[in-house]
Amino acid sequence: MTFEPKIVGILCNWCSYTGADLAGTSRIKYAPNVRVVRVMCSGRVDPTFILKAFADGADGVLVAGCHPGDCHYIEGNYKTIRRMALLKRMLADYGIEPERFRLEWVSAGEGDRWAQVVNQITEDVRKLGPTKIKPAARKRFSAA
Repeated sequence: MTFEPKIVGILCNWCSYTGADLAGTSRIKYAPNVRVVRVMCSGRVDPTFILKAFADGADGVLVAGCHPGDCHYIEGNYKTIRRMALLKRMLADYGIEPERFRLEWVSAGEGDRWAQVVNQITEDVRKLGPTKIKPAARKRFSAA
C-alpha cells in the first residue's frame, strides 16, 4: 500500500484560500492530501501552530499567503518570512526534516499555482514517508 501523507495547509483568507477556491471551482485536479486551516493573514501564523500540527500527526505543513508586497494587512507576509525562516532552522531539533515544511505565496487568481504547490509538497512528503518526530517534542506540543 502506498503511503499517503497528511498535510496541514494554513492559508491566508484573502489570497491563498481564494486561490485554492479558484482551483476547486475551475475543477483543476490536484492531490487531496492537504487539509486547510483558514487564517486572516499568514502573519498570524505562530510557529507553534506548525510544531503542534507535526506533533498531532501531520506529515507535512504548508503555509501560504499573499505575495510579498500584496498583503492586505500591509506587511503581514514579511513577518511570516522572518518567523518561518527561524522555524525551518528549529525543525531538525525536533526530529522533523525541514523539507516537510513549505512557505509559498499564492494569489487569489492563481488556482493553477495552488494545484502545482499542493502536488509538489504531496510528492515530496510522500518520498520522505511518515513523520518521525522526537517523542519529547510530540509530548510537549500535543499538550498545548
